[in-house]
Amino acid sequence: MPTIGLILPFHNPGRLLWPAIRSVTAQSFSDWELLAVDDGSTDGGGAVADEWCRRDSRIRLLSPGRVGLIQALNLGIRESSGDLLARMDADDLMHRDRLARQAAFLNANPKTDLVSCLVESFPRRGILEGMTRYQEWLNSLVTHEQLCRDLFVESPFAHPSIMVRRESMEAVGGYQDHGWAEDYDLWLRMYLSGCRFGKVPEVLHFWRDSPARLTRTDDRYSLHNFRRMKLHYLRQSHLAGRDAVQVWGAGRGGKVFARVIEQAGLAISRFLDIDPNKIGNTLRGAPVVPPEHLCDDPRDEPILVVVGVKGARDLIREWLDSHGFTEPRDYVCVA
Repeated sequence: MPTIGLILPFHNPGRLLWPAIRSVTAQSFSDWELLAVDDGSTDGGGAVADEWCRRDSRIRLLSPGRVGLIQALNLGIRESSGDLLARMDADDLMHRDRLARQAAFLNANPKTDLVSCLVESFPRRGILEGMTRYQEWLNSLVTHEQLCRDLFVESPFAHPSIMVRRESMEAVGGYQDHGWAEDYDLWLRMYLSGCRFGKVPEVLHFWRDSPARLTRTDDRYSLHNFRRMKLHYLRQSHLAGRDAVQVWGAGRGGKVFARVIEQAGLAISRFLDIDPNKIGNTLRGAPVVPPEHLCDDPRDEPILVVVGVKGARDLIREWLDSHGFTEPRDYVCVA
């Protein structure tokens, strides 16, 4: 029985599917099974995968028709016999030691449920500044503690770079469709269930960036739906049983997030900000006050830090920690 079940869904991958699968077959770890799930391709992608099936008996082609990404992923999981499940995208490339290093990590850390790795975006020409910043942030989070601390800021894993224990995946119900990002939703449900995360601190996955990526074309990956998802799971974790929150950040990010907070049924008692032009005003009916009010007028309400300016989150954490506030008991960073 293969140790690793590798799930690769694809829809019209064009010429990129061949090198993606070739990078799988070049793995130094050989005990794997690739489930290539053709999600209704019309560009000959199924024929490319079928050719690889004839070349390598470890590759299986599943052709359910156009079922969508989530159903394609869950079909691959059901058909796989691996105790460990890994992901791969049809336009990415694997370092030849990725499966070996991730399997070794899980073997050495039996309490870890999901492991990823550092990633490198390509092709370098055309990578936007925002993607570069996201990759730097993602690669800076390696330990379970770091990953959980920033879990509500942004997805700390590149989806096609993960490996997860089958039993852990099945325990939280696999991939689910809630109208937002299916991968990020999975990490948050695993977090709520007490799962542990980790990363191999090496670049083992090469992540292709392009304007056609689902994260840029599908509304499920919009900022609004990301915020809805975060509030949905915050209400089940750090904000459980709470009726009101304090929001650090009265700028554009705070205003946008405030609407989602209120839509989630929470009141905002006050906004915190250091900008003298904002202090003393009201925002959505709540006063804007300086951070010192947290000490002068303490309240038993969690703080959501929504400031996204580069470097500001670290400074706010430093201020809160130095004044006796504890993350995530007293405050959570979101974006």
